[in-house]
Amino acid sequence: MPHPRLPQGFMLASFALGCLLCLPLCAHATPAVDLPNPLIFQRADPHVLKHSDGFYYYMGTAPEYDRLVLRRAPTLAGLPTAEEKVIWRKHPTGIMGAHIWAPEIYHLDGRWFIYFAAGEAEKIWNIRIYVLENTAANPLEGEWIERGQLKTGWESFTLDASTFEHRGRRYLLWAQQQPGIPGNTNLYIAPMASPTTLAGPAVLLSKPEFDWEKVRYAVNEGPVVLKKNGRLFLTYSAAGTGPEYCLGMLTADENADLLDPQSWVKSPAPVFVTSETNRIYGPGHHGFTVAEDGVTDLIVYHARSYEEIKGDPLKDPNRHTRVQAVRWRADGTPDFGVPRPDDPIPTPGR
Repeated sequence: MPHPRLPQGFMLASFALGCLLCLPLCAHATPAVDLPNPLIFQRADPHVLKHSDGFYYYMGTAPEYDRLVLRRAPTLAGLPTAEEKVIWRKHPTGIMGAHIWAPEIYHLDGRWFIYFAAGEAEKIWNIRIYVLENTAANPLEGEWIERGQLKTGWESFTLDASTFEHRGRRYLLWAQQQPGIPGNTNLYIAPMASPTTLAGPAVLLSKPEFDWEKVRYAVNEGPVVLKKNGRLFLTYSAAGTGPEYCLGMLTADENADLLDPQSWVKSPAPVFVTSETNRIYGPGHHGFTVAEDGVTDLIVYHARSYEEIKGDPLKDPNRHTRVQAVRWRADGTPDFGVPRPDDPIPTPGR
C-alpha cells in the first residue's frame, strides 16, 4: 500500500529555510559528536539518562515488544557493546501482556523508576502507562517491583510518559487519546505527588492540528523537555511511524505557569524531519542527554535507513537509535539540524 509522507516541496523548503535561519545565528555552534551512526541497532524509542554515578543508562523498545531491557556504560560510545540485561518480561495474560513500548528510566527520591506503555494480552490496544520501581543502587541489580498503572484521570489509549523537575516541582508529560477530541493522541501535563501518582488533573497542551502532524495518523506523542537559555522546549513526535514521522516543539518561558496552556507557544513547522539527502527516514521518539564534557546537549532518537516499508511500519524492526549534537542559535533556540547519514559499511578485509 502507498505510504503518505511529507511533500517533497515542503521538505526542501523547510530545509532551505532552516539553513537560511541558521547561517546568521549559529555563531557559537556546538562541535559534532563523534559517535557511531546508528549507535544501537533495532532499538526504537531510545532513552538515555546520565546519572550522578557517572554512568549512562540506556533503554529502548525491543522490536518484539515483549520485554524491557537495560544497559549502562561510562561513555556513550560504550553503550553499543555494553551487556544488555532483560529486567522484566510481559505478562502471559491480562494487563502488561502486549505492546511493551517506550521505557524511560529515572532516579527519583533515591529510587529507580521505569515508566513504560503496555497493552493487555487479550486486548493489545488497551494501552496504558505502568511503573516499575527498584531500590538497588545499581538498577541492573536488585528487584524490579510492579507499581501498577499510573492513573491519568480517565481510561483511554495512553503512552509515552516522561518526567522533569522545574523550580522544585515535578511534572509528568504523556500522550493520550481524549474522548471527544478527534484524532489519535494529544499531549498532556500534570504535577506529580509522587513518582507513581499525579497531584492534579491533566492539562491539554497540544493536539494534532497542522497537516504535518496528521500524515497517516493524527498524532502528538513522545513529549520531553529540554531546558536552556531561560526557556523550556517541549519537543514531541508527530504523524505516523513511517518516513512522515517528525518532531514538533512547544516553548515556554522559565517563569511561566507550566500548567497554563497559554504559557506554551507551538511552532507551526516541524523542527526535525526526514533527510532525503542523507537517506534517514522518520526521525522521532527522542530524548536528550549530555556529552561526556558535561556541556554539549545531545538528541537521542530513532530513524530508519530506508523509505519504503513493507506492511505496517510498527512491524518493521529497523528503527535504530542515533545520537547527534544539538546546536544553539544566537536567539537561544535549539537547532536540531538534519539527521546525519549512516556510517559507511566497512569493506570486508579492511
